[in-house]
Amino acid sequence: MPVQCSSCACSRAVLKRPKTGHSLCKGCFFWAFEEETHRTITSARLFDRGETVAIGASGGKDSTVLAYVLKVLNERYDYGLNLLLLSVDEGITGYRDHSLEAVKTNQQQYDLPLKIVSYEELYGWTMDAIVKQVGVKNNCTFCGVFRRQALDRGAVMLNVDKICTGHNADDVAETVLMNVLRGDVARLNRCTAVSTAGGGSDGVVPRCKPLKYAYEKEIVLYAYFKKLHYFSTECVYSPNAYRGHARTFLKDLEAVRPSAIADVIHSGENLSLKEGVKMPVQGTCSRCGYISSQALCKSCVLLEGLNRGLPKLGIGKHHRLHGRILARQPLTPVEEEKMKTLEF
Repeated sequence: MPVQCSSCACSRAVLKRPKTGHSLCKGCFFWAFEEETHRTITSARLFDRGETVAIGASGGKDSTVLAYVLKVLNERYDYGLNLLLLSVDEGITGYRDHSLEAVKTNQQQYDLPLKIVSYEELYGWTMDAIVKQVGVKNNCTFCGVFRRQALDRGAVMLNVDKICTGHNADDVAETVLMNVLRGDVARLNRCTAVSTAGGGSDGVVPRCKPLKYAYEKEIVLYAYFKKLHYFSTECVYSPNAYRGHARTFLKDLEAVRPSAIADVIHSGENLSLKEGVKMPVQGTCSRCGYISSQALCKSCVLLEGLNRGLPKLGIGKHHRLHGRILARQPLTPVEEEKMKTLEF
């Protein structure tokens, strides 16, 4: 027997929301998803009228849905935002080149300006070249650090006020778990924030996550029923990523208790640190001026290691070497040997 929509009681339900368990028709699901995103935006005051906002566009489901929903809400509620798309080309053959085609399609469909910045343009390296040197075990460290800075650099080029990313509830919960497992108190203390500060002289543009409370399954359903065009292939270099273990664990929890994702986020939001816990002091990189708690930012250390043929230099904690790197002093033969080879 067909199930009626639990919201309007007029139409046949086409889905059961993973987040709430409610059976909804397409129209009611679209409205609920969009209104929940609107509440996240308004309750956290993510935007101010007249701002130029760059949407981090990868061509995947999250950024595609984010761009579509932001355009809809901007028109429905007259946010007064100037929206544009900002993409990063990491230089991954057979993956990023295809996903950027999806971004270009979205640009035409949504009639939004698009800016693409590349690792090769900014750093002189592509991820394909980096993987040849460092292997597939630690490549996500390089890509994550470089991509974050690339987004900021692109945003500065465009002179935008904020960057919007498509991080969803699953992503945030995974990050909480990863930081707990790594004992990373500093990141654990800030990873659930729906927006980050910025706008200083360190080249960091404020970021926000309008889809912070949206379940990944519901994003997929929204994209499916709206027939949005997106690229769904996983990065060829990501199967060994540490995040994958946290994702598997979270999916197992969700299967037993659907509210587990929201519960983990809630726990992270209400985390309090005891007095006396030493936290990193934010400063700027002595070389590039980017935000850093050390003399050199992570990006500059990783780049130095690649350019010197010492890929291990940026993996782990080697803060004691920063002074010598800044002074362009050579490392000892023993130090070079330790920094030279990564496990492939």
